[in-house]
Amino acid sequence: MKALVLRTPAVGPALALLAAVLIFSLTTDTFATADNLSLVVQQSLVIGTLALGQTLVILTSGIDLANAAIAVLGTLLMAQLVLGGTSAPLALLLGILVAIGIAAITGGVVTGISLPPFIVTLGMLTIVTAAARIYAGGQSYPVTDELLTFLGTRQYLFGYVEVTVGMGLALVMYLIAWYALTRTAWGRHVYAVGNDIEAARLSGIKVRRTVLSVYLVAGLVYGIAAWQALGRVPNADPNAFQTGNLDSITAVVLGGTSLFGGRGSVLGTLVGALIVAVLRSGLTQAGIDSLYQDVATGVLVIVAVAVDRFSRGRQA
Repeated sequence: MKALVLRTPAVGPALALLAAVLIFSLTTDTFATADNLSLVVQQSLVIGTLALGQTLVILTSGIDLANAAIAVLGTLLMAQLVLGGTSAPLALLLGILVAIGIAAITGGVVTGISLPPFIVTLGMLTIVTAAARIYAGGQSYPVTDELLTFLGTRQYLFGYVEVTVGMGLALVMYLIAWYALTRTAWGRHVYAVGNDIEAARLSGIKVRRTVLSVYLVAGLVYGIAAWQALGRVPNADPNAFQTGNLDSITAVVLGGTSLFGGRGSVLGTLVGALIVAVLRSGLTQAGIDSLYQDVATGVLVIVAVAVDRFSRGRQA
């Protein structure tokens, strides 16, 4: 079992998720209900989508601190454009294109002048956050358009399990990303760049093109996260998801993806996002203060990084 966990990063997080669900099911009366479990998944959607893009960047040994800010700006653009008379499909498209454009600028700076991704995305976080607040004028904007809130549309599976369109879209996105990373040359190049950028270059991989493509795909994902956010809460708020970047990194790390690049999987990230949501829901129902919830999450992140360092040492 130990060897399996070390070889397959997603196994450990999956076992941790099952353990958390079991513990909270036994210690609370309301956790293991169909309604609550559905709510937990819904609460993980936006962070889980942001974490998908974050995973791609981290696999190349980078990091993106601006992902949540990009999504927030996307929600504001979509909402204001529709309120100003723009058709909803065009507003949605423009919001996603702006997210891709910002990510492209980030990737261009990282690959063009070889600045550390941490510094570039930290600067982009400040710029995009300020731009969103200036654009919104300090106001939030309610969203009533059916297309912009479409991902929040609810259906009932088997007659009593509530699911949303956003859940289905998130699952499809994860499956596409998994296929791209594990079954295509592009995916092999992403892992190779994260493992050893110089070795990847010497083997003929176009490193700059690969890294830039990762940021472009991540930007697309952030734009869809903005759409997910409006489906979850039909209100565009410039102050939303202030810790979304850190929460997405937490989900990635808890999912078994190495912060040092080249190791991990998007399916592990999906499990990591669910772990975060399960912990918050279970601890809340157990009456644990939110500050202590943050402490517990922080400890888990440190443990996950320590395990990753240990496993890399064993494989060296």
